Amino acid sequence: MDAAQALADLTEISAQIEAAVLARADGSVVASTFRQEGRGEDLARAAVELVAAAGEARGNSGAPELVQIQAATPRGSFFIVRDGGHVVAAVTGSKPTVGLVFYDLKTCLALEHAQAEKAEKSAKADKAEKPAATKENIGKATTSRKRTATKKKDADDGDESS
Repeated sequence: MDAAQALADLTEISAQIEAAVLARADGSVVASTFRQEGRGEDLARAAVELVAAAGEARGNSGAPELVQIQAATPRGSFFIVRDGGHVVAAVTGSKPTVGLVFYDLKTCLALEHAQAEKAEKSAKADKAEKPAATKENIGKATTSRKRTATKKKDADDGDESS
């Protein structure tokens, strides 16, 4: 499952989430459910900026690192869940079930990590399976061929006639 599919599933499963975006920690969009060009980028940038501002406001209090935020307005809420490498942000209508939305966003991040790990393992496996081409082995057979019984018999017949 790719990131776009994970977000599509998220908005389908969680009726409260109207739109969502998955971005890297720098704010670059991985996937978005927004139809309008640029809306996903705007939401991702706002999410990263809000996480940074909230982290700065906490200062060096020794408290655990900030991993989720909800901003509520009378018209709806803005949710952010982050980990070391990604941020997922979503908008909802008013009065969402906060715990459920956070759970769904964390599940989306977990799916993204599983997909990234799978792709990384696949890339490593592909690299390990393909031997590096060297000047010496280009164009040469890599396995020896065995003589078949028919060719051996023909060769033996040829020896007898001499």
